[in-house]
Amino acid sequence: MVERFDYVIVGAGSAGCVLANRLTEDADVSVLLIEVGSNDRSWMLQMPAAFSRPLNGTRFNWAYKTLPEPYLDNRILDCPRGRVLGGSSSINGMAYVRGHAYDFDRWAKETGDDGWSYAHCLPYFIKAETRKAGADAYHGGSGPLVVTTPASGNPLFDAFIEAGAQAGYGRTSDQNGFRQEGFGSMDMTVNDGVRWSTANAYLKPAASRSNLHVQNRTLATRIVFDKTRAIGVEILAKNRVRTVRAEREVILCGGVVNSTQLLHISGIGPAADLKQISAPVVVDLPGVGANLQDHLEVYVQHSCKEPVSLYPALKVHKQAMVLLEWMMTKKGWGASSHFEAGGFIRTQAGVEHPDIQFHFLPVAANYDGRAPAKGHGFQAHMGPMRPTSRGSIRSVSNDPRVKPEILFNYLETEQDRREFRDGFRLTREIFAQPAFDRFRGAELSPGPSVTSDSEIDAYIRAKCESAYHPSCTCSMGTGEMAVVDSSGRVHGTEQLRVVDASIMPSIISGNLNATVIMMAEKLADSIRGLEPLPPSDAPVYQAEAWTESQRETQPERAVE
Repeated sequence: MVERFDYVIVGAGSAGCVLANRLTEDADVSVLLIEVGSNDRSWMLQMPAAFSRPLNGTRFNWAYKTLPEPYLDNRILDCPRGRVLGGSSSINGMAYVRGHAYDFDRWAKETGDDGWSYAHCLPYFIKAETRKAGADAYHGGSGPLVVTTPASGNPLFDAFIEAGAQAGYGRTSDQNGFRQEGFGSMDMTVNDGVRWSTANAYLKPAASRSNLHVQNRTLATRIVFDKTRAIGVEILAKNRVRTVRAEREVILCGGVVNSTQLLHISGIGPAADLKQISAPVVVDLPGVGANLQDHLEVYVQHSCKEPVSLYPALKVHKQAMVLLEWMMTKKGWGASSHFEAGGFIRTQAGVEHPDIQFHFLPVAANYDGRAPAKGHGFQAHMGPMRPTSRGSIRSVSNDPRVKPEILFNYLETEQDRREFRDGFRLTREIFAQPAFDRFRGAELSPGPSVTSDSEIDAYIRAKCESAYHPSCTCSMGTGEMAVVDSSGRVHGTEQLRVVDASIMPSIISGNLNATVIMMAEKLADSIRGLEPLPPSDAPVYQAEAWTESQRETQPERAVE
């Protein structure tokens, strides 16, 4: 007997959990949510400071790798993706960053749909959110996603924010509100010391509904079509293959890699590529897998002259104490991701809104926790926000268990290389400000000998890492390379939709998770046939002299 549901959602990640919650608010609608990964009960997924642990293994992580990147000395980079309830929201760094308002106005132009403008997206950011600092014209007070503004108790956070102001960039009290540009605290998806993934925020509150069925450890092997109409999903669970029927829609929420691969295997994509993997050609869509975008970042690390960094937390015995305190109280060092301060700046005059993002960390260590520096230190993660290089995802088999080939072509364009060089020098200038005088020791990485354009370029090629923001391989739009329309419906098909970061037409200026959640909230209303929320008229900051000046004022101290 074939199981039948109104909606079959593939992927219980950032978007899938949102849709599972919102669609089952209608009591007469049945939803099956499929997830290949496990539940999220492990402490390493719930304790914010442990976020690097899942990145070092495969238990909760697809652990994808790129092909050798031709513009990064042929290095192979990590591309982790969540493989667990909550998806990547269960293994990310918990930074709640929405991107810039102008990103969404650009989306409206790229998709031909004004419904993706900032005025129309902001109400859905608000709907999703409960911000502990309080609701206002930019923030919600009753949504499932709890957002915390950290107290930033470590003096190094204050030094970074003050140094940014001293360098002429100013402060912002809310990077997700009126003004992104400048330096300030970074909001986190943390609730009372616990990671607030979409599994915690959306899925668990809906789990008791009789019309929601969650099936994990289940692999979607292909979409089942009647000609071009999606009628179900073939799944593999407990070594048995069976088909589940979708009466209304199949909705892919597997993320940029998995949604792309499942479309390919099921016959949606470039016809020539589909034939190479012996997949049927249901719809020839050349854009499936193209337009791949991501954020890169590089560290500038210093030793710290005062013992105020998180260096002690890197020692095994201290980690045990941090875990014990967190398990008993949900407080202490374990209750934060420690990305509590950041900044957004423009690299040149004439750049309309910030094209560089900083994450500041009061320790000198790699993002995944490996290869820590020996001693107290601090670092800024610096990366351009709107890269012009484009990559692709190519499936190499019709077996969904065979990982696809991923190539980002990072730093392919001179514009991307220039922005990195500019941002690198500006980072050093910020660290040279008086606010860091009492803390600033030797530059650990790359070291003071790296100064020329060629030396900086070589360092970036050798040391840059992904910020883990892959996107855009199933882009919204109407052009030849568009894959879905502005409601996520796959062109040339019926009853098939994609809702995840792959449908972004272009990458946003910041971390992706908050925006994916907003998109799922917005498209949930579309799927349910509800009227969109009324647009916001909240104003947006833009530097007055942006056409003539790279920053607001001259720095207090020039680069030494």
